[in-house]
Order: sequence, then C-alpha cells, then structure tokens
Amino acid sequence: QVQLVESGGGLVQPGGSLRLSCAASGFTFSGYAMSWYRQAPGKERELVAGISRVDSTNYADSVKGRFTISRDNAKNTVYLQMNSLKPEDTAVYYCYTVFMFKSYWGQGTQVTVSS
Repeated sequence: QVQLVESGGGLVQPGGSLRLSCAASGFTFSGYAMSWYRQAPGKERELVAGISRVDSTNYADSVKGRFTISRDNAKNTVYLQMNSLKPEDTAVYYCYTVFMFKSYWGQGTQVTVSS
C-alpha cells in the first residue's frame, strides 16, 4: 500500500534552515506529482510547494525564494529545502500525493521556528 514517511523537522532559530524528506513506497514514485502542505495551529492546511513528474515546480507566495522542492526518483524521495525560516513558518508539514484517484498523506513532521 502507499506510504509516505516524513522526516527532518525540528526546532530552528529565525533565519535558519531545515531540509525535510518524504520517503514514498507502494507506487511508481517517478510517475506521480508530489506536494508539501503545512498546517499551523488554528489554521487550515495549505499548499506549500508541488513538483510534477517532469520536475515542474510551484510554490505558495509566502515561501517563494526561500523554499525549494526537489525529488530523487532513484530514492523514491521528495525534499523540501527551507531557508531563511520565519516564525510564521511554524507548522506541521505533510507530504501528499494522489495515486489511482485517491489522496495520501504522510503522518507529518513538526517544524518550529523560534528564538
């Protein structure tokens, strides 16, 4: 079955960097788009970045120029490089894909930006 497992979250100071990873299994990873979402306390889940199967990318305006999404099809992994982190980036970050018309989410990884 499809599994998405995130890692790499943690506590970081404002201005710092983190790299999130999402290891995928149960489907032909290279053939599907992948996305990162986030959900802050009391807020709705929002799209952060997406990458297509041909490496076309899109970003939320709030993270453009600071975050970079990439994928390694040999490792079945999608990454989110986050630079110049701000307190407002604090959230649980989720990996997401659609396979056979069904949505799949990872368990999430907490990112906290605080001094």
